Amino acid sequence: MENLENVTCLNHPLIQHKISILRNKETGTNEFRKLIEEIAMLEGFEALKDLPLEDVEVETPIEKCMTPMIAGRKLAIVPILRAGLGMVEGILALVPSAKIGHIGLYRDETTFEPHEYYCKLPSPIEERTIVVCDPMLATGGSAVDAITMIKKHGGKNIKFMCIIAAPEGVKRLHEAHPDVQIYVGHLDRCLNERAYICPGLGDAGDRIFGTK
Repeated sequence: MENLENVTCLNHPLIQHKISILRNKETGTNEFRKLIEEIAMLEGFEALKDLPLEDVEVETPIEKCMTPMIAGRKLAIVPILRAGLGMVEGILALVPSAKIGHIGLYRDETTFEPHEYYCKLPSPIEERTIVVCDPMLATGGSAVDAITMIKKHGGKNIKFMCIIAAPEGVKRLHEAHPDVQIYVGHLDRCLNERAYICPGLGDAGDRIFGTK
């Protein structure tokens, strides 16, 4: 896949190490869930490095001073249900004051296309930096539709974070929303005939929540 200006592949050793443990089919639900949270926090550290700052007055034990704090409306974290929920706590660890929205999409098992069933966003969404999260970016359909929904509600400054991506999904999301910065933990080889990422890590939602 050609280099895309708005796509950042995060090759940090800690992220890659933790993703390798995620891939192992023997990794249990509790450890898998914790790893998703930890990777989300590491990715969030990179994705949020451009948050705007403003100087505010603070009184230290020594004296008053002007010191930088995050400016403007609080961050909005918007997981794509249900697997995206696993990434929320990791991002909240960095920005505990963030507001949380939810977008519900399910995938048609025949066409592999997403269908919306829920959307609830913090207001005013148009004034917030928005981080959309989903562990897997496979076909890209869910991510494209979720971001389209957010834009219809007025969202503008949008980032997308995933842990594993297929080239097909990255290309589709980039083409549909070239203004959205995409952060990828690892870019995998391809999709198989069932639209699963290869080598991937299986169904992220099932492994996070211990379902089949």
